[in-house]
Amino acid sequence: MIYAQLAVNGLVQGLVVGLGALALTLVFGIARFPNAATGDTMTFGAYTALTVHKASGSLVLGSIAAVGGAAVLALVAYLAVFKRLAGRSVVSLLVASIGIGFMIRAGLGIAFGHQQQVFNVPLSRPIRIAGLAINPLDLQLAVVAAVALAAVFAILYLTPIGRQMRAVADNRDLARVSGIRPERVMTAMWLIAGGVCAIGGMMLGIKTVVAPEVGWDMLLPIFAATILGGIGSPVGAVVAGLVLGVAQEVSTPFVGFTYKIALSFVVLLAVLLVRPRGLFGRIEGVR
Repeated sequence: MIYAQLAVNGLVQGLVVGLGALALTLVFGIARFPNAATGDTMTFGAYTALTVHKASGSLVLGSIAAVGGAAVLALVAYLAVFKRLAGRSVVSLLVASIGIGFMIRAGLGIAFGHQQQVFNVPLSRPIRIAGLAINPLDLQLAVVAAVALAAVFAILYLTPIGRQMRAVADNRDLARVSGIRPERVMTAMWLIAGGVCAIGGMMLGIKTVVAPEVGWDMLLPIFAATILGGIGSPVGAVVAGLVLGVAQEVSTPFVGFTYKIALSFVVLLAVLLVRPRGLFGRIEGVR
């Protein structure tokens, strides 16, 4: 029963990792580089939500502000840096994203300090279901994540811009010849990736603390989930995030709270050695 409880506890953490991995795999599938600023964009979303929440007392307004702010931040990063580096090597874009991440982290440290902050959310009695204690806040966060994921996948698979994004991911030159404007697709992709990061960052801040380094600390599990699910596979990123979140929590009795994140290293190495393309298929792009 203790492992079942740990597995349930790991679902929300897995959703956070899955949201970050989804944002990362969207960028990699379409822009063709790993965005190391993903974690820091999550942190920016957490701080935006926290600031608005403190001012208004509403988590809903905080969530809306976080999604809008992080989406704009991601788009500005694209227009100011990544667009200008289009055509450069993957390493150049990766290094640029690391630099953007450092700038975001430093700016947040200057603006808010490095002390840990928390969301002032009311405590509630756990709900007992089949002998498992489930925190109502975890249920609410899971619903928020599910709605966000449903919205993203609806955009990807049910809308014209989503079909264009998948076409650009598969073959940018062919998409351009077919009349698809890559610039429009890139704009939509960065807005979506920023919004997804904001939801993940807000959830992380509510579950733990808000500090300038929290997103950076999540980068390894996010990369591991992206690779485990298959780079460029949105569904794989979410599923792998859930698997990693649950696996990390279940491993806590064996390795302790401090070292459970090392499981991400193990998964990362195992997948690279056994199945480099990940569990859900191709590397080429979003499918």
